[in-house]
Amino acid sequence: MRGLLIYVVLVVMAWCALFPLLWALSGSLKRQGQLNNALVPAHPQWSNYRLVFDYVPFGRMFLNTVLYAGCVTAGQVFFCSLAGYAFARLPFKGRDTLFLAYLGTLMVPLTVTVIPQFILMRTFGWVDSPLAMIVPGLFGSAFGTYLMRQFFLTLPVELEEAAILDGCSVWQTYWRVVLPHARPAVVVLAVLTWVTVWNDFLWPLVMIQRASISTLNLGLVWMQGQYTSQWPVLMAASILMLAPMVLVYAFAQKAFVRGIATAGLAGR
Repeated sequence: MRGLLIYVVLVVMAWCALFPLLWALSGSLKRQGQLNNALVPAHPQWSNYRLVFDYVPFGRMFLNTVLYAGCVTAGQVFFCSLAGYAFARLPFKGRDTLFLAYLGTLMVPLTVTVIPQFILMRTFGWVDSPLAMIVPGLFGSAFGTYLMRQFFLTLPVELEEAAILDGCSVWQTYWRVVLPHARPAVVVLAVLTWVTVWNDFLWPLVMIQRASISTLNLGLVWMQGQYTSQWPVLMAASILMLAPMVLVYAFAQKAFVRGIATAGLAGR
C-alpha cells in the first residue's frame, strides 16, 4: 500500500511538471482562439512552426545562442576544473580562506553586478557585440569551481602520486590523469552552464539591440511585442527553443545523474 501511494504521488508530481509543456505543445498546433479547447487538436496547424521563421530570423538567433552557450560552456569547464583542481590538491598559503571568499560571491545577486558589468562592457566597446555575451562568463564561476573541487576531493590521491612517479608535471597530472576521471562532474557543469546561458534573458536584454546577434529569448519577446495575438506561433517558437535542451539532457542523462550523486561525497 505504501509503495502504491508513493507511485501515485510521483505520477501526480510528474503530471504537474509535464502538463505545461504538453499544453504548450498542444497550443502550438492550434489556431488562434482555440487554446482552451481540447488538449489534442482536431486539426493540427503545422504552419505555426513555419510562421516562426517568417516573424523573426529564428535560424540566425538559434545559431547565435548555440555560439554563446558553447563558448561559455567550454570556458567554464576549462577554468572551473583548473581552479577546482588547485583548491583541491595544490597546497598554497591562504587556500581555504581564498576559497571561502570565492564562494561568498554566490550570495551576490546578479542584479547587483549588472550595472558594473555594463560599464565595463561599454568601456571596452563591447556593447551590442558577441564579445559581451561570451567574455564575462568565460573564465569560470564560484559554483563551477566548487562543484569541480568537491569531485576532485573524491578521487584517490594515489592516482596523482603514481603520475608524479612516472614523471608527470602538475599540468600533465591534471590534464592526463585527473580530468579524464572527472568526466561525470564535467558533464554536470557543462549541462548546467549550457542551460543557464541558453535561458538567460536579463544579460542579453541589457547588451543586445541588433537582431543579427540576438538570442532566442529576445526573439520570443520581440515576437510577443509585435504579434501579441499570435499565441500559437509563440508557443511553437517556445517548443523549438526547448527541443535542444531536451536533446542535451537526453544524451547526458546518465553522466549527469552520476555526477550529481558523486560530486559532494568527499564530505570536506
